[in-house]
Amino acid sequence: MAAFLTFMVALFFSATYGSVSACERCARQGKAAYSPSLSPLPRGGGVCGYGAMAAEINGGFFATGGPRQHRGGLGCGRCFQMRCRDAKLCSSGGVRVVLTDFHRSNRTDFMLGGPAFAGLSKPGMAHELKRLDAVSVEYKSTIFPEAGIDSMRLQNKNLSILVEEQSKRPSNLVVKFLYQGGQTDILAVDVAQVGSSDWRFMTRVYGPVWSTDRVPTGPLQFRAVVTGGYDGKWVWAEQRFSPPTGSPARSTTPASG
Repeated sequence: MAAFLTFMVALFFSATYGSVSACERCARQGKAAYSPSLSPLPRGGGVCGYGAMAAEINGGFFATGGPRQHRGGLGCGRCFQMRCRDAKLCSSGGVRVVLTDFHRSNRTDFMLGGPAFAGLSKPGMAHELKRLDAVSVEYKSTIFPEAGIDSMRLQNKNLSILVEEQSKRPSNLVVKFLYQGGQTDILAVDVAQVGSSDWRFMTRVYGPVWSTDRVPTGPLQFRAVVTGGYDGKWVWAEQRFSPPTGSPARSTTPASG
């Protein structure tokens, strides 16, 4: 049975990396297109592996990214604020989307589903906007908003870990990082028994999914190398955690760095 471990790290990221990650927050120019076939339930769970959970992320405002945005899986869970540049059709506020999958088109940087693409338009202009092959957009990496978001949508900028059902304790542990605060990358993950300094590295399977076949016994603690710019830093979760055998459980705890 899947279980959730949630710990508060994104706010820490933004405070630590504000000076080195300015280029990450710079507006970029690109192309976005509407995909009527874009589904929150991609075949095989999608490259990022969110599966059915993609429909719950950010209220269904999700997107697939091209190679520059997806970055071999590092872009999974990134949050982008974007607006299109057609003054007649596009709203000035734009829309915030979360990257949940990869597309191989060289024509566009982003493919958006119906709700997200409609959010780019002025009231009553969504149909006209969808008729275009692609629209010019201005976008930048951003953090999730602090207010009005439930626990499945990065409450208070938390980082969420899903313990995958294919984990076979005691020999194997597979975890998925659902959210990364919008602007941060996860470069390494370690796990150890609570109170132990015997950290065991985890291997990236794909995108946000990490695994190890050397699972410590007892309650677990996690640490991760995160970066929002050029440098990385270890961040620890202060919550002890044991994958439950019953119904899913959620918890929230600060992280330390």
